[in-house]
Amino acid sequence: MTTGTLQIPRHVAIILDGNGRWAQARNLPRKMGHVEGCKVVEQTVEDAARIGIEYLTVYAFSTENWKRSEDEVSALMQLFRYYMKRLLKVATANNVRVKMIGDRTRFDADIIEGIYRLEQDTKDNTGLTFVIAVNYGARDEMRRAMTRLAEDAAAGKIRPEEVSESLISGYLDTRQMPDPDLLIRTSGEMRLSNFLLWQLAYTEIYVTDIFWPDFNKQELIKAIEVYNKRDRRFGGVKQANAKCTEGKE
Repeated sequence: MTTGTLQIPRHVAIILDGNGRWAQARNLPRKMGHVEGCKVVEQTVEDAARIGIEYLTVYAFSTENWKRSEDEVSALMQLFRYYMKRLLKVATANNVRVKMIGDRTRFDADIIEGIYRLEQDTKDNTGLTFVIAVNYGARDEMRRAMTRLAEDAAAGKIRPEEVSESLISGYLDTRQMPDPDLLIRTSGEMRLSNFLLWQLAYTEIYVTDIFWPDFNKQELIKAIEVYNKRDRRFGGVKQANAKCTEGKE
């Protein structure tokens, strides 16, 4: 497939929405929607790496998701255990570095160990950085960041006049990463759902009615094409993007 010359966003963030509704529309258990959604995540990582995206961040499990039924949360945890192993194979095959953001302390010990292994075993990969937000909420992220900043201030490491936007960014889970250029949300919902609230300040937003399990490379390209039509401005100053060309497959 030839897409021609596109401005490929450096960092794409995705809110993976609609797994449960996808399953219900097919008279399937909700957990089957999550199973299909995990498969789509795998493929999207490969697609993003091949078209030249440098950072891909997905909202996989929010701090609010713990409020779902016990059965659904349990099924999600089992899927997470399984797909962490699958993801290691995908990351290795595609030179992908994996990073997790969010408060991982609430997970069981084996999941925490699995996250650590994923990050360690892929840390030297030089391709796409795949960021998974798990037990993540933007307000919780900022709370944790401000707690650490306050501790450093109390210890005399930071003076009040030194607090800047860049300093605050350095305390967030996404430190040393560029802010997203493009946010994609599936299933048609028009809200940010407590996702990367600080980082999305100047991000272009693309919403599609497609449920996440139906998302594919064509839909990713469509979102990037819409992104290309946007006039990117920061405080009235036009933002230039480097052009990349995807070859034929």
